[in-house]
Amino acid sequence: MSKITIMGSGAWGTAIALSLAQRGGHDLTLWAHSEEVAGTIRRRGENSIFLPGFAIPPQIHVTASVNEALRDADIVVTVMPSHHVRAAYEQFAPYLRHDHVLVSATKGMEDHSYLRMTQVIAEVLAKHDLHLPCGVLSGPSFAQEVAAGSPTAITIASTDSELAAHVQREFSSKTLRLYTNEDVVGVELGGALKNVIAIAAGIVAGLELGHNSTAALITRGIAEVTRIAVACGGRRETLAGLAGLGDLVLTCTGSLSRNRLVGMELGKGRQLPEILASLKGKVAEGVRTTAAAIGLARQYGVEMPITEQMDAILHHGKSPVQAMQELMNRPGRDE
Repeated sequence: MSKITIMGSGAWGTAIALSLAQRGGHDLTLWAHSEEVAGTIRRRGENSIFLPGFAIPPQIHVTASVNEALRDADIVVTVMPSHHVRAAYEQFAPYLRHDHVLVSATKGMEDHSYLRMTQVIAEVLAKHDLHLPCGVLSGPSFAQEVAAGSPTAITIASTDSELAAHVQREFSSKTLRLYTNEDVVGVELGGALKNVIAIAAGIVAGLELGHNSTAALITRGIAEVTRIAVACGGRRETLAGLAGLGDLVLTCTGSLSRNRLVGMELGKGRQLPEILASLKGKVAEGVRTTAAAIGLARQYGVEMPITEQMDAILHHGKSPVQAMQELMNRPGRDE
């Protein structure tokens, strides 16, 4: 029996815990960032804030103590908003052991450094003389559907093939299928940057531009995500798989996508602060990732026209209508 701890009790962290509980055969702990949140989950028997409607079974131990959560864990899955990852690992590092297996399930990039999550984690741990391999869990997966037991296929990526195979064995079930991949760069960037394109897809929906526009946006979106991923050392074929095209299609078309929702509301004329406030603490990662993606693209000299327009809308006040017109009026290119 493996002891698996999920560090982060948002919707996705809770869904991972529920999927593992449904699979059976594990000793499970779900860590919440505060005792107030942990206590609420324990009292109500569900995560009423982030994933309401799904009972938390008694075999999932819920705690707000980092020491208690990490002390006996074999596998540690970290699931929190990207802008909290550095501070969270500073908090976790004194309790991590050299034999811990780490898995990052956060889809995003650090705001000002433009680092991927495994790079942030490695940087923090190195300060504490820890050098732990870290896998990446990504792919098309809405938390609500995973929690409900809907058949889902995702990717576990690691340069350590034994780590990836181990996580694949421990997490796979009748409803959750894991594929291994050695391309950490491609998997992380695919998972992070699809959120930016999903905001654009939401804007298309909000402006009622039709299915042709959505299809074009998704297709050109995967093209620019692939360009930057390859420039950073990722593999083109990774972006054609679950962590690339699969996650992009889901997030651009699914009604459960928060990033698409943000875009839809922008397309309808609402202002970003009002939209984010309406999410009630839930995070649309694409809003922060857009600026980081622009910074990374400039570092590598990669053209990302959709991302550039999303940055102009989100952070510089450009109107969605003007942004879409400028995308359509760009000079002609070969595909």
